[in-house]
Amino acid sequence: MSEDATVVKHKTRSELKSPGYEIFIGALSVLSILNLILMYVVDDPNLDTVIKAMNVLLSVVFLGDFTYRFLTAPSRSAYFVRQFGWADLLASLPFPQAKILRVFRLVRVFRLLRTFGIKAILRSLLRDRASSALMTLLLMGILVLEFGSLWILNVEQYAPGANITSASDALWYVIVTISTVGYGDRFPVTNRGRWIGAMIIIVGVGIFGTFTGFLANVFLSPSKKRESVDAASPQQDLVQEFDRLKTLIAEQDASIAQIEVLLRRSD
Repeated sequence: MSEDATVVKHKTRSELKSPGYEIFIGALSVLSILNLILMYVVDDPNLDTVIKAMNVLLSVVFLGDFTYRFLTAPSRSAYFVRQFGWADLLASLPFPQAKILRVFRLVRVFRLLRTFGIKAILRSLLRDRASSALMTLLLMGILVLEFGSLWILNVEQYAPGANITSASDALWYVIVTISTVGYGDRFPVTNRGRWIGAMIIIVGVGIFGTFTGFLANVFLSPSKKRESVDAASPQQDLVQEFDRLKTLIAEQDASIAQIEVLLRRSD
């Protein structure tokens, strides 16, 4: 590998936060572009409101991503100018005209992951399984929140006796259902709606069950430093015992030499 290629790869790796995080941001970028298309395709005010609400949530996530990258960049000016940080900032603003700039974020994520390499990405994901699982859970939660709301609203809003008739009703129902709280003020009245609700409940149990396990792993498992110390303790004990035995043997040899001297004198 040439020196220039090595420098470029080193810079790319310094831009890469973690494969799991980059894949998460890339997936949200694809979702935001899809939402931009849906805003012009969907001809229902309530469904359009759900998409707009999700775009506000994605804007908050992307603004946090820009802040994180800007504060941790090796060169903030280089990130803002040459690495299209300005596009990240503008795309984070909740303006429909600026959302197309999220393509720059998607292109950068693809470039970083391609340079990092598929094998290295897989090794990193397997090595840092807890973080990868957390990113997967967040992505699943966002997807279920948006498409679950769109689906349940499309099925329920015009049904006789329905109480899920607006975007806020659908979003509230999915949030309550996916969190397995079951508040009960909003519920589906059609068979299709109940099937959708059942699937949201099952996914919600899986998400929050896995999230609980992740938190337990973070707070209850010993730190890596402590694990390395514990792993090294048996070896350290063996070395100390060996040194003690060498000291005892040396003292025994000295005692035997003194006894031999005394025996020669007595002769």
